[in-house]
This record gives sequence, C-alpha cells and structure tokens, in this order.
Amino acid sequence: MDHPTDTWLPGGKLGRGKATGQQRMVSRKNSDDPAEGIFSLEIDPNGSSQYLLYWNRSKPYWTSGEWNGKIFTNVPEMNSNYLYDFKYVSNENETYFTYSLQDDSIISRLVMDVSGQIKQLTWLEESQQWILLWTQPQAQCDVYALCGPFGSCSDKSLPYCSCLIGFKEVNSIQWELSDPTGGCLRNSPLKCSVINDSSSSNGPNDQFFQMSSIKLPDNPQVLNTANTVQDCERACLKNCSCNAFAFSSMNCSVWFGNLLNLHQETDGSGEMLFLRLSASELKNGDHMEKDIIWIIIGSVIGFLVSAVIILLMVRGYKRRKFALAMRESENSLVTFTYSDLKRMTNNFSERLGRGAFGSVFKGTLPNSAYVAVKRLEGPLQVGEKQFRNEVSTIGIVQHFNLVRLRGLCCERNKRLLVYDYMENGSLDKKLFHGSSTVLDWKRRYQIALGAARGLAYLHESCVDCIIHCDVKPENILLDELFVPKVADFGMAKLVGREFSRVLTTLRGTIGYLAPEWISGVAISAKADVYSYGMVLLELVSGRRNSEQQEGGHVDYFPLRAAIELNEGNILALLDSHLNGDANLEEVERVCRVACWCIQDEEHNRPTMGLVVQILEGILEVGLPPVPRSLKALKEDTTSLVFFREHSLGEQSCPVGSSDS
Repeated sequence: MDHPTDTWLPGGKLGRGKATGQQRMVSRKNSDDPAEGIFSLEIDPNGSSQYLLYWNRSKPYWTSGEWNGKIFTNVPEMNSNYLYDFKYVSNENETYFTYSLQDDSIISRLVMDVSGQIKQLTWLEESQQWILLWTQPQAQCDVYALCGPFGSCSDKSLPYCSCLIGFKEVNSIQWELSDPTGGCLRNSPLKCSVINDSSSSNGPNDQFFQMSSIKLPDNPQVLNTANTVQDCERACLKNCSCNAFAFSSMNCSVWFGNLLNLHQETDGSGEMLFLRLSASELKNGDHMEKDIIWIIIGSVIGFLVSAVIILLMVRGYKRRKFALAMRESENSLVTFTYSDLKRMTNNFSERLGRGAFGSVFKGTLPNSAYVAVKRLEGPLQVGEKQFRNEVSTIGIVQHFNLVRLRGLCCERNKRLLVYDYMENGSLDKKLFHGSSTVLDWKRRYQIALGAARGLAYLHESCVDCIIHCDVKPENILLDELFVPKVADFGMAKLVGREFSRVLTTLRGTIGYLAPEWISGVAISAKADVYSYGMVLLELVSGRRNSEQQEGGHVDYFPLRAAIELNEGNILALLDSHLNGDANLEEVERVCRVACWCIQDEEHNRPTMGLVVQILEGILEVGLPPVPRSLKALKEDTTSLVFFREHSLGEQSCPVGSSDS
C-alpha cells in the first residue's frame, strides 16, 4: 500500500520519508510491459505541499498546485467529487498525502498512466468498467517529450504522436503499445559536409525542410554571429551535431542532438523550424511532391464537379447558409446521419424528456455506450437557431461539470444533437417528482458546488463569456455518481470579453428570471447568478420556490428563506425528507450564497467564481440583506404575481406584474 508502482490506492501513502527517501508513482513501460516507464509522480522535493509530474525523473512538466486544506489548486475537479477525503501529514519523520473514500462500497484508484497523465478512475459496477473522473494534464501534448526524439505531438490528431518527415519509429511495436517515448530515427544518414570545403564532399550537402506552425523544441542555443536566415543556415551546416535551426526577430537558434518536445500547433500559432535532412531524402520528397500535386489537382477537379452538382440540388438559401456557418463546429464533432440516429434510438422509442424546443431520447452507440439524442422540433428557423446555439457553445468547450456534446445531425430539416447519457437524469426529477431516492445533504452540496464550477467556467474561463440564460433544475443533469453537468445551451448567449453585457430578447424560465430580464435592460452573466440562486433555494428545500397551497395561498420560499436566514432559523428551511440530517454550517452557507445571488441589483450579486470559492470554504460570506422586492412582498402580498414554472423560450414581449 505504501509502495505504489503505477497505482495509488485509498489508504496508501505517497510522499517522502526522512530515512526512507522519496516515494513515487511510476508509469508502466507500455500497455503490456509492467516494467518502470519514463513518467513519474512525486511530492515536491523542495518541501512544498504539491505533487510534480516528471519526465525521466529529471524534467518536471506539471504541478498539482499547493494543497489548500481542501484541494490541490491546479486540480479543481477534486472538489467536484464528494467521494474522496485527502489528508496531508507533515512531521519530523515524513511528509505525505493519503486519501480515503467516504463510501466504502466505491472502488477507486489513482494511476500514473503510460500516457504521462495522472488519472483518477472509479469502478462502475453496472457497466463493469472503469470510468475516468479527472486527468492531468488535460491536454495530452502537455506531457513533456511524449513522442520522444524527433517525434511531434498534435492534440488534434489520433494517434497524438508522429515522426517528423524523413524519420521513422525507432521501435514500431512500442508505438503500437502506447509507448512512443523512444521516438524516431532518420531514414537516411546526414552527409554532414563542411560547406567551405567542397573538395571534401562526395555528394550534395544536407538540406533543410521548412516546417511551419511549430512549438519549437527545448534547449535551443542562440548564435549571436548569425544576422540573417542564410547565416543561420550556414552556421548549422558547419556543425555535424546541428539538426535544426530557427530564425525569428533577428535571432538565430540552433539545436544540437535530439529534438525533444516538438508540438504541431493547429491554431496558426507557432514558429518556423528548419529541419536538417539528407539531400537524398528531400530529392525523394520532390518526386513524391510532384505525384501528390497531380493527385491533388485531380481530386480538386473531381471535388469541384461534384460540388457543382450538389449545389444545384440543394434547395433553400437558409440551409446552405446554415451549413456553411456550422462547418467549423462540425469538424470537431461526430456527424451522424438521421438513419444512424433512428437505429441508435430504436426509432426514437424511449423518450427521456421533453422541453420547449424538442424531445430527448435514449440511444445506444455501436460500442454499447448509452447516449441522449435531442431532437429539435417546431419551425425550422427556430430549430436551427437552438441547434446553432448549442453547437457554437457546448461544442467548443469542455469541463467536468458541463454535459459533453458527442455529435450532431444536420440533414434536410432534421436537427439532432447527441450528448453523453446521464444515468440519474435531471435534478428536478430527484427533488420534485417523488423520486424513491432522496438526495442526502452531502450530494446536494456537491451538486451546488459542481453546478457553480460549470457556470464559473462558462462565465470566466472561455474565450468569450457564455451566458447560459436558462439555469434551472431541469438543465442540471446527474451522472452515475450524481456529479452535476450543466446542460441545454439552446438559449445561451456569447459575449465578447470587450463587452460586459448584451441586449437580447427575453429568454429563460419564469421563476428563475432575474429582474433585469423583466425590465428589458441589457443583461450580463449576473442573470445566470440570479437563476443559480433560485436553484440553490430549491436544493435546500426540496420543493419548488413557488407552490400553490390550499385556499389559493401561494407559498413563496425565497421570501421565507430570507426571513428565516436573518432570524438564524436555518433548520426550518431544510427539506423535511432529510429529517435534519445535514451539516447546518453548510446549509447556512448555501442559504447565504443563494440570498446574495437573488439580490435585485446585479452589482450586489457575487460572480460565479466567488460563489465557488465560498462553497469551497476558501472565502467567508456575510449575512445578505433581504432583497427589496421581497421586502415589498412581505408588506403587501397582493402586489406580486407568482408564476408557475413555465419555459418562455425567446420572447420579445415584456412580462410584468398583474392584479389578477
């Protein structure tokens, strides 16, 4: 238990002893060979409370961030999963971490994977398989020298590693066993002639192949004597150990020996690298290039003829415009045919739910994995707008607490989206519909925290701020372990970072709408914060915020919550099904956060990032004032209309009070 190989089990230690020295997790050599590999995880030898991932026991390439008493700061997913308790011990004899499971029936392990990533896995009995809870580093190509010498890594291709042009795998069998770290070797040896002594050369000198969009390899040496590209090239050719050069901003960089940690950038960034190759290699490449050019010309002509025929058959400007607009998004997702989805869903026979814009059906992929297929319904222009919204938002982001979009179908007037299937359905079914499973407080708290993390990511960590616009229990899904996933981005709005708010038509669900929606002013991410606050109150009470009582009286829970919170009567707010079995400190924290979130003035509401820190216990939260609208309601209950939960979709008409 205290001597992990590539696996760290609950109860085991991983750290450093004063007498015994450093403990480390070491990856397997490959998927078949349990011998020690090249990647390892160990506690910081300098004494801080963080773990480091090392390449070859020498080069650190990732840190967990320091332990703050609850999580490692660079692994926020840890706090999204309530199953684990990590403990830090530091004394005169040893420094280590250990962890335990809060539920002994769960089987879990931490693995130092052959991919160079640390992974937390949990056994799912129903499907008899290990499921991945989190992995770090998240990008495979952030693993140092994953592809070995003269190998290049790209996060946009599978497999991730490939040899540079003019090179081949040192050991192709190892590559097939998920171990490309041995790297690549030359197809043809270098001539390595001295450029100034042509008489000593029996053949053409080595040449350089130009590679674009490259994250340059490690350990360059700068030559101050080379002021042009030509000078830089000559300097490299003069040294038989020089394998590549780059020239940028009047600086000449050369690389001697192996080229390590090369990345192929796919977003147009990166720099130009000139790779040294045998002249014969480039000559062969020239012949090959000519063949390839003719193949490309023929393919392009064939494609153009086909494209003209297809375009003549396509009807409707709208459809063509939409297909062009969506092309970029589709490239990163699986495109299904409508017949595929009919077969996967058994002709849409098992409906999981229905919303304002369509129905969701259970489906099965060829590998037996379950998916949720959302079929958009209604007028084509409405369906296209929701379809485009979802693909342009959730299709470009990934987070532990956001539902994953697997693919789509855009065929004639058919618009369908394919998501990961969530075993435990939506939050509203667990709270309001007489579910046989009562959510205990621990799960409710983690659902609150996980949903906050997902929204904080949308608001603060994406290139554009994404405002969800319809946060409610129906749009918070729960996986096998009750981990929350924010879903349904059909109404979402993207706001550039240069703007703080956006003017848009009314959208969302009555009962969760912020006051600024009703008043018609431009909205910001704080509109989601208000809706989230309403969801928090329902998590605490286990009931809808607005309920019709006998005699026609409407019981409005946010009003009662604000009053009881200020009077210190927290237990009165808790769902009666829990029989008082809850951490009252956490209940009060959630109620305080909720009442701050539903303040009338948006500048009084916290950001979702602050909400996360409060729920994590990093920040304290003061007692919020009773919102002005709730004060008015307390004084005159006839001045406000209570609406039953109802989805608006998008409307251009105002919604206000009524005396009926």
